[in-house]
Amino acid sequence: METSKLTLLTTTHRVAPGLLSWPAWQALREAPAVLAADPRHPQLAALERAGVTVRQVERGSAPALARLLVERAPVVFLGSQDGDPGLTEALARIAVEEAGLAPEIEVLPGSYDLPGARLLDLVSVMDRLRSPGGCPWDAEQTHASLVKYLVEEAFELVEAIEQGDRATLREELGDVLLQVFFHARIAEEHADDPFSIDEVAGDIVAKLIYRHPHVFADSDASTTDQVEANWEALKAAEKGDRESVLDGVPAGLPALAYAAKLVSRVRRADFTGVADAPYELPAELTERSAGELLLAVVQRAHDAGVDPDAALRHAARAYRAAVRAAEGLPDRS
Repeated sequence: METSKLTLLTTTHRVAPGLLSWPAWQALREAPAVLAADPRHPQLAALERAGVTVRQVERGSAPALARLLVERAPVVFLGSQDGDPGLTEALARIAVEEAGLAPEIEVLPGSYDLPGARLLDLVSVMDRLRSPGGCPWDAEQTHASLVKYLVEEAFELVEAIEQGDRATLREELGDVLLQVFFHARIAEEHADDPFSIDEVAGDIVAKLIYRHPHVFADSDASTTDQVEANWEALKAAEKGDRESVLDGVPAGLPALAYAAKLVSRVRRADFTGVADAPYELPAELTERSAGELLLAVVQRAHDAGVDPDAALRHAARAYRAAVRAAEGLPDRS
């Protein structure tokens, strides 16, 4: 005797309704009945337009829904967007307890999340938070009010990277990502020049493709040095209206990172118009002489391939650990 079949069709709300796999459409069209327990399922309208009739059933408890589906087999059940918690466990219990009598149970993915699909959830969450009835605090924020959080989250991410803390790294990456989506959502509301996260992503995609002709076009760059040279040449072509090799370096960077960026620009441009700062401890440390000495260290560090900002943070952490050890306290770095 041929065993009846219960097909659990799973879909994702992150893919446009109606974009189902061929096996899914085949199962839907050939099924004696198609059932659903979610009257607001996003696929319902698309299935109706395709001529597939979907009958609604009572959700109830997971065991009750499992029993109903088993009794209605052969049937295709359109899984709810929350995954119908407990349903697969209840069906598995029936399959074991009623072996030989229960219908064959198949889980058929109708659509899949593509890489990056969860970013759509973040778009949706930010929209809910900023919309009427959302969060009052989130609704009040501006680009300016969020700057301090963006800076804090960036430095917390740097610390997680330098400490090799992967759990914190994952969390801090999310916090930085939130800042990008938050600013993009605010930008959508601009009265004269709105843009969304799609324009932000589109711009950076276009920039990456343009600046990687050795990957996306026919340019040749087989070494890191060649890649960097091509990148700088293309970047210079984009920023052709700049007067100085230092144009575009943000003055709001922390002092040491700012100096390092300036030195990097000067070195890359092979600029010889100014001499390096003297590299010796002055007889008297003043604000000016101390600054010149720090600049000299930054210049030497760049030439040695050392990030002075990171080096100073490492040294500061070691100093903190030494002080705490002298105090008889454990190191918290």
